[in-house]
Amino acid sequence: ARLLAGAMRLPTVSFGGMDMYIPGAMPPPAEDLVARTERVIRQIAGEQGGVFLGRAGALVLADHPGALHVRLDAPLARRVVQTATLSGVTERQARRVIEDNDRARAAYVRHFYRADPACPTLYHLVLDSTSIPVGTCVELIVTASTALS
Repeated sequence: ARLLAGAMRLPTVSFGGMDMYIPGAMPPPAEDLVARTERVIRQIAGEQGGVFLGRAGALVLADHPGALHVRLDAPLARRVVQTATLSGVTERQARRVIEDNDRARAAYVRHFYRADPACPTLYHLVLDSTSIPVGTCVELIVTASTALS
C-alpha cells in the first residue's frame, strides 16, 4: 500500500494522452500533502461546508465555527459483524479491513498531529453505530449540527 501510495505522488507529465514519470524528480514530502489537504478542507468548510471523513478533520477544523465533530465507534467484534453484514463480506475480511483502516487512521493522526484519534474530547458526539441504528445516528447528527448553526 505504501509503495502504491508513493507511486501515486511521483511527478509525471502527460504527453499524447500518456502519463510519463519524470526521472530524477522527487515526490513532495508527506507534510506537503497534509498541508494541501488541510487547505482544501478549510476552504471547503469555509465556502460551502460539507462532511469530511477522516484526514483528522476534528483537529483541522477544531476552531471552525459551526463544525460538528462526530466519531462513530463501537467494540471491534460488533463493528466486524456490522461491516460483514452491510458489505457482504466474510467476518474475517471485515476484520482485516477494519483493523487496517483503524491502524492507518491512528498512525496518520498520531504522526502528523501528535494526538490520539480516539480521544473523546476531540468530538462533540461519539456514537456507537452498532447499538444505535444507523438511521437514528443520522438523525442525532443532523439535530446536533442544526443546533450548532
